[in-house]
Amino acid sequence: MPGKCRGPGTIAGADASMGWRRVRVSVIDDHGLYRTLVGALLEKLGVSHVLFSDAHSALRALTDEPFDLVISDCRMPVMDGYTMTRELRRLESEAGRPRVPVIALTGRIGPDEVRRCVACGMDGWLLKPVSLEQLRDLLRYWLPAPGLASVACAPVVRQKSYPSRDSLINAFGSWEVVQPMLLKLIHEAREDLAVLLQAQARADAKTTTQRLHRLVGSVAFLGATTLEQRAVQLIDQVKGAGVVRNKLALERFHQDVERYLNYLGSLT
Repeated sequence: MPGKCRGPGTIAGADASMGWRRVRVSVIDDHGLYRTLVGALLEKLGVSHVLFSDAHSALRALTDEPFDLVISDCRMPVMDGYTMTRELRRLESEAGRPRVPVIALTGRIGPDEVRRCVACGMDGWLLKPVSLEQLRDLLRYWLPAPGLASVACAPVVRQKSYPSRDSLINAFGSWEVVQPMLLKLIHEAREDLAVLLQAQARADAKTTTQRLHRLVGSVAFLGATTLEQRAVQLIDQVKGAGVVRNKLALERFHQDVERYLNYLGSLT
């Protein structure tokens, strides 16, 4: 239904993956962890896919190659997912090409996010962190196999406590998927923390907010925590008052993220 955002439906019955062997999915996210995760889950489902780290590269590919579905992060530097989708719709209209469904990959979905989805031409949404079941349901909704019909989707309830080893296996399918994902998350988040510390020492507000933005993605990757909310608040505070005035809050945030990463490390 063009112009109306819809969430994925939950389908009872046989797995639809047999009907997905010839489809192509484009995944766009500037955060390597999310690309790795969604790519691994698509691989597990037997879906051909291409991963892009920026919207410009993805848009060029979308105009030159056939894709059946696009999954795009909303917040990306230079060109965000909303702008990319708006430009894709313009190019499709000018060329008379079929409309490719675009699904927003987002950490939250409220009234404002829904309005932005609708305004730019997105068709639905997928909440982070993405599980195998969520992705399968989304593909069944937008790429139905013969004889399968879609139904309305229930809201996704996101966890507020730290994940356990068992909960991660249940969410992502197997420890073989979870372990390398955890190690990559910890490594990238620690790199971001190191750059964040250097930026604080230089009172570099721009780099500080950029690294905080990346850390929002890292700490929310396995489920919502208070760290995600604090990072978003710190971004606004640093933009408004600078690094020096937020020194203590930044230091506490740094310590608490380290504690979270140490916990995740204990699971591996």
